[in-house]
Amino acid sequence: MTDYTTSVTIDRPPQDVFAAINDVRGWWGVDVQGSNARVGDEFTYRVQDIHRSRLRVVELVPGRRVAWLVLENRMNFVRDQTEWVGTTIIFDIVDRGGRTEVTFTHRGLTKRYECFDVCSDAWGSLLHHSLPSLVTTGTGHPYR
Repeated sequence: MTDYTTSVTIDRPPQDVFAAINDVRGWWGVDVQGSNARVGDEFTYRVQDIHRSRLRVVELVPGRRVAWLVLENRMNFVRDQTEWVGTTIIFDIVDRGGRTEVTFTHRGLTKRYECFDVCSDAWGSLLHHSLPSLVTTGTGHPYR
């Protein structure tokens, strides 16, 4: 089973993309509590009663990498509430001559999970639309 992964190239330098990734309220979801500024910080992401996750920052390399470990998770549309628990959400950032390539991997999110289709569709939309929009226009399309 392979982990979910997707890549996007954004017409901005790596530092701008790194900053936008860390603005989780700007591209992922507006209901985020806690901090994700340093390794060890924990934050909670929530979309109404549909999805709630508690995550810990496990890696921050400015302009190069961001990684979050999922500590707790609840989705109202799956039977197994532990599907994301212990998975890692990773953003690898590479300078491509004035453009930035982001390779996103949700390590542990595989097709064997009930949420895979919904989650991979959501990640795809966020990574290919919301995050690039936040970086290039200052306005993302986070879940409300």
